[in-house]
Amino acid sequence: MVGMIHNRDNFLNQIASRLGRPRISSPVERPTWRFQPQYEVLKDATRDDLLEVLTEQCKKIHTNLYVTNSKDLSSTLHEVVTDYGGGPIVTWKDDRFSEWGLDTLFKNEWPDQKIEVHEWNHSSGEQNIAKAEKANVGITISEITLAESGTVVLFSDENKGRTVSFLPATYIALIPKSTLVPRITQAAQKMREIHKKTGHVASCINFITGPSNSADIELNLVVGVHGPVKASYIVIDDL
Repeated sequence: MVGMIHNRDNFLNQIASRLGRPRISSPVERPTWRFQPQYEVLKDATRDDLLEVLTEQCKKIHTNLYVTNSKDLSSTLHEVVTDYGGGPIVTWKDDRFSEWGLDTLFKNEWPDQKIEVHEWNHSSGEQNIAKAEKANVGITISEITLAESGTVVLFSDENKGRTVSFLPATYIALIPKSTLVPRITQAAQKMREIHKKTGHVASCINFITGPSNSADIELNLVVGVHGPVKASYIVIDDL
């Protein structure tokens, strides 16, 4: 039955017996490690410092980076989409687009230019995936941004489909400057805090570092082998 777990105790007891030990049913106490170097990397960096680190890292991962504010975001986004050849475009359904003044661009300017914009709609089912497959540009928002590796973190839910970031030919991530953290260490902390506060975990968490690439063969980097062949980050100064 949905929401029910049957025979869990019997199952776990069977595993413990096969391991030749009693079943551990009490909470495991997290150890306090004497050395924790992961917290020292960029420990005292300001958001401006982290932006500099991100900027340099983007050069290494073949990702264009733009810095703007909410006032100029619409024109910056339009410029990047134009450079990528225009639509079709697929986006999340996210109130932040409206908060950043993008409604006119999404709902008026692009449609007037015959640029199709599809907003993710969970009730449309697989039609969303079909739209993402045919899209030239996918646009999402980074929830946490790792400066050290140039990685954007996406939380999926019914309005934020996973395919928006990897099926279109090109990809644009909008990055609020406030989301910048040094590295995955801080991202894990933030996700744990979210879970403790809400008791909820996103249905899927994606870590995306620039366009698709592979270096499996003799360490020769090949960019654009699967998923988006080009990627751009637009950092929005929201502080």
